[in-house]
Amino acid sequence: MTAAPRTLQGRILTERGWVRGEIEFDRRVRAIRADAHGGDGDELPWILPGFIDLHVHGGAGVDLMEGGDAADTIARTHARHGTTALLGTTMTAHEDEIVHALRGLAAAIAERRPGAARVLGVHLEGPYISPQRLGAQPPLTVEATLEQVQRLHALAPIRVLTLAPEIGRHQALIAPLSAMGIRVQLGHSAGSYDDGVAALQAGAAGFTHLFNGMTGVDHYRPGIATAALAHAQYAELIPDLQHVHPGAIRAALRAIPRLYCVTDATAATDMPDGEYALGSQRVHKHQCCVRLATGSLAGSALTMDQALRNLVALGLDLADASQRLSRYPADYLGLHDRGRLQPEACADLVVLDAQLQPRQVYVEGEAIALD
Repeated sequence: MTAAPRTLQGRILTERGWVRGEIEFDRRVRAIRADAHGGDGDELPWILPGFIDLHVHGGAGVDLMEGGDAADTIARTHARHGTTALLGTTMTAHEDEIVHALRGLAAAIAERRPGAARVLGVHLEGPYISPQRLGAQPPLTVEATLEQVQRLHALAPIRVLTLAPEIGRHQALIAPLSAMGIRVQLGHSAGSYDDGVAALQAGAAGFTHLFNGMTGVDHYRPGIATAALAHAQYAELIPDLQHVHPGAIRAALRAIPRLYCVTDATAATDMPDGEYALGSQRVHKHQCCVRLATGSLAGSALTMDQALRNLVALGLDLADASQRLSRYPADYLGLHDRGRLQPEACADLVVLDAQLQPRQVYVEGEAIALD
């Protein structure tokens, strides 16, 4: 039975811009009505499309590689911060460990649990990366084969796959992987600018945590990041203000039309300072940073609502910041009924107060408890 429609009053971000009025929805948005006489606009809450995070490893002390119901806990944790859909993201590991994680993810993808964000699929971040650009990944890299990816894809749908384009036959795999509906991203790569350009020409779609875990911007020896700035339509970036300097974020915003933001969140998200798992490794959270024992950054404790506030603090207007957390990642995955507020779109909503703190979150029309 379909639930009776709800209505919310506020300043609603629509395809046409801001509308002051009300939005009516059940599982989907049914109507958006402007009301020029409805209260003081400055006192109305902001109503945005739910955030879509395409790079999530964990939360609430739980790491996705644990398998089982880890994905459900992670999806509930991030929903409280306005994330209404996400990709469960794996770590570089032995194949049997990745299989274990994907089996747990498959159940979460098949059925969204009450109070949780929708798990849209898998971001396979490794093991097809460069041993020279591991970042926080363990040294268990392998060269990709189409057969292995097909085996993993059969367990749980891979929507995004990170690879280093300079490794072995990876360039030749980009086209068949893209034909499977997988968005191939370049990352954890020691490749050159030319490697990046060739991969884009072969069908690569984006870049994994831009600037981090890749060759950079050097005017004599440009790397993968330079290929992104020069040619990309899409790239993901971690806006925790630790992974990327604000100046580099501003440069990327000017260069890449549909730069979108991710958290790269770990088990340390929504947890006190301490030690947590990141795949087979241990990481340490101190304040807002998550690091390996060596001191290297190792994912984040970022949430998408904080990402929004960080973008606004950098000078983006609220509508632009919202698009980079909702519309652009939805478009990147080819999802036309998420990441936007319009009739018949999924009723994924985030209601924010004047300080841009979540006051209400709805996932496919379900109100999420924020406490």
